[in-house]
Amino acid sequence: MDLHSKLLADFLDRSLYQQAEEYGINYLEQAASRHVFPQEDAIENLTKFEEELPEEIGNAKDIIHLLNNYGAPATSTIVGGRYFGFVNGGVIPAALAAKNLSIFWDQNSAMQVISPIASKLESVVQKWLIDLFGLPTETVAGFVSGTMMANFCALAAARYRILHNQGWDVTEKGLFGAPQIRVVTCREAHSTILKSISLMGLGKGNIEWVDVDEQGRIIPENIPELDNRSILILQAGNVNSGAFDNYSQICKKAKSQGAWIHIDGAFGLWAAGTRRLNHLTKDFDQADSWAVDGHKTLNTPYDSGIILCRDQSALTSALHMKGDYIIIGKERDGMYYTPEMSRRARVIELWAALKYLGRQGVDQLVSGMHDRALQFAQEITKIDGFVVPNDVVFNQVMVKCSTDQITNKVLQHVQNQRVCWVGGSQWKNSSVIRVSICSWMTTEKDVNLTVESFRSALLDII
Repeated sequence: MDLHSKLLADFLDRSLYQQAEEYGINYLEQAASRHVFPQEDAIENLTKFEEELPEEIGNAKDIIHLLNNYGAPATSTIVGGRYFGFVNGGVIPAALAAKNLSIFWDQNSAMQVISPIASKLESVVQKWLIDLFGLPTETVAGFVSGTMMANFCALAAARYRILHNQGWDVTEKGLFGAPQIRVVTCREAHSTILKSISLMGLGKGNIEWVDVDEQGRIIPENIPELDNRSILILQAGNVNSGAFDNYSQICKKAKSQGAWIHIDGAFGLWAAGTRRLNHLTKDFDQADSWAVDGHKTLNTPYDSGIILCRDQSALTSALHMKGDYIIIGKERDGMYYTPEMSRRARVIELWAALKYLGRQGVDQLVSGMHDRALQFAQEITKIDGFVVPNDVVFNQVMVKCSTDQITNKVLQHVQNQRVCWVGGSQWKNSSVIRVSICSWMTTEKDVNLTVESFRSALLDII
């Protein structure tokens, strides 16, 4: 059979897609009970994928079987309730189903003429996010792969505006000979901020560092005098402590000095969408740009990041795209708000998550994660030998023992038990275990089991 005939046969074979869906549903059904991290034999079996590129056309069902039999057992159960590593969120069922449906559509969201549905949903979600977060009405959104890329877009917009205001068109002239730009941020800035600064050509060595307080918040009094050449980068949710910078104390002064203010809010920005926690983001709307993930706190499927910028001209000029073949739509053309042109319509599952949750659901989802974080902190500190060094203001909890050696051994034992998965970090020159609660599936019982895992690990090494 020639390639076209075989592809057509597979294309119309309902059982191929049904089998894949059945495997996926079986995986979800087991998510609450399976090991959070794969067993050693499952990892070793990944050698099944090590082969030379096949010479002949393959069998589609065999490929799906291979993935299910040897790929699924080697996955981390991020969709479950006890994965607490790297601020990886769970997944809202409606959003997962929407993503699965959109896979069959295979939409490119570059232009309205390519995908009217993607264009419409990007416009709708932009409006919803502005309303939910309480941002300025002129704010625009770009739908990217994650906060790393959202931070990059924000700094690109900031760089464009600062240089443009000084008579320098960076899109035409580049950075050679350009006026200098100042970048000011705290010593607890996330690594994606540093990577974005590097990629933008601004140079990590040029950063003007500002010290942080005991919770990892930038110290307002230590921020240097700013000017219209400055980019001030703040945080909504320290990656270790979960702490939020004091926007009320910082933003008004920084704006009066002419600085561009960017807020890295990968997981914390969603606090603005709650009644109980929105005090953490008070006056953050005075900033110029914000970065946030859908696949963290909102629990959309991967990969879903958002750049929000109140200066539409700066964002679209920085992420500029031209071509004689481009057809400008009557409504939104998504490529003007992101670095990519060809880009899957990830907004579909983001829209589905927000449509399903609504304002009340977002409030309950985010507040629920905070409740479980408080529960974990309260329960773990009842056990002699564990200390929580941070104020639990959001969803992040750090745990440490009497020495770094004990802390690291407990971490290793907890990971080996596979009841939950947590990661390690450094905090104030000490080793800590970092617990990030960011899944709707995490229950009180999940927290109980996790705390018991910590207790057992400590007993194992004493």
